[in-house]
Amino acid sequence: MSPSYQDLLAQAREAIPEVEPSDIAPRVESGDGPLIIDVRETAEWDQGHLPGAIHVPRGFLESRIGGVTSGTDQELLISCASGQRSLLAAKTLADMGFSNVTNLAGGFARWKQNNYPVEVPRILSPAQRSRYSRHVLIPEVGEEGQLKLLDSKVLLIGAGGLGSPTAYYLAAAGVGTLGLVDDDVVDESNLQRQIIHTTDRVGMNKGESAKQAIAALNPEVQVNVHPFRVNRDNVLDLLDQYDVVVDGADNFPTRYLMADASLMTRTPLVHSSILRFEGHASTFMPYDGPCYRCLFPEPPPPDLAPSCGEAGVLGVLCGVMGNIQATEAIKVLLGMGDTLSGRLMIYDALGMTFTELKVRRDPDCPSCGPNADLQLRDYEAWCAGVGSHDHAGATA
Repeated sequence: MSPSYQDLLAQAREAIPEVEPSDIAPRVESGDGPLIIDVRETAEWDQGHLPGAIHVPRGFLESRIGGVTSGTDQELLISCASGQRSLLAAKTLADMGFSNVTNLAGGFARWKQNNYPVEVPRILSPAQRSRYSRHVLIPEVGEEGQLKLLDSKVLLIGAGGLGSPTAYYLAAAGVGTLGLVDDDVVDESNLQRQIIHTTDRVGMNKGESAKQAIAALNPEVQVNVHPFRVNRDNVLDLLDQYDVVVDGADNFPTRYLMADASLMTRTPLVHSSILRFEGHASTFMPYDGPCYRCLFPEPPPPDLAPSCGEAGVLGVLCGVMGNIQATEAIKVLLGMGDTLSGRLMIYDALGMTFTELKVRRDPDCPSCGPNADLQLRDYEAWCAGVGSHDHAGATA
């Protein structure tokens, strides 16, 4: 005969210690308490929970617990509404090898009855929960991460070959505010790779064109169009408005300008460049890793650095590198995973290979080194021989 529900609860009580809210409340308040796992359903969680608790619905406990704990010996306190579901959940965790698991006696109801602090979470709307459901299902992102993305602001330098896929995917991911810097207009030759634009928008400012496309994809995203060239007079004020900057420019004056400005404002910089069949990508975290000038101390001679307008570019290459930039920006915003900081990724489309080079901070770097005299310069003059196609705001 199969054990009844009451039999299962009795077995769990024999195996799992229970703690009263009065015993654990001081530790929760001081911040040195156990990791609290709330196994209630989403609708219950939305009504409030213990401070600092992590939401893992009971039905997902076995599959998600590894993503929220640091190991099987971590101290865990399991909570539900009345203490019964959490007791069975705690027994399951013990059976999985977790050795320091306790159950909150009386659950959230008893905690609340004793007037202990309660956190009421900011939550996604039903429409947002539906739109971003695949993000919410990922433990490393979840609802908290999605809310963080909705609050985030990303500046894109260029709405062209790299900016198009980057902006599209950041908008689809729910990054709440996107800034698009581009003073150029859509040209028919752009449409081979700049997928955010369409034939009927030829002649329109690229930022405005991209704004229309993003509004059709995700009207919740705020798009700030900056239809001008970014330069040393406006770059610092511009970067101060955003959390991350994505550099999709096709010229060295703009790249070095953004590199120095990102250090001055301590704004993470996601970089990519493309030419013919090859793409480069890296992420620069100000003073936590190498900067752009640790990698490229000086710009190359102009005759060795042709633009895409001179040497051409495989259109689909923009999609690969732009999506790498979007991925890096999301990881920086959410503080998860390993970014390309300290690494240069090189993609060869013809060979279908990815090569990775280690990049270390240069102790003598003129931008981020200890003796650096960092100041915005005349980048056009410094990168001698810059042609008319190479201007701040130009895009691949």
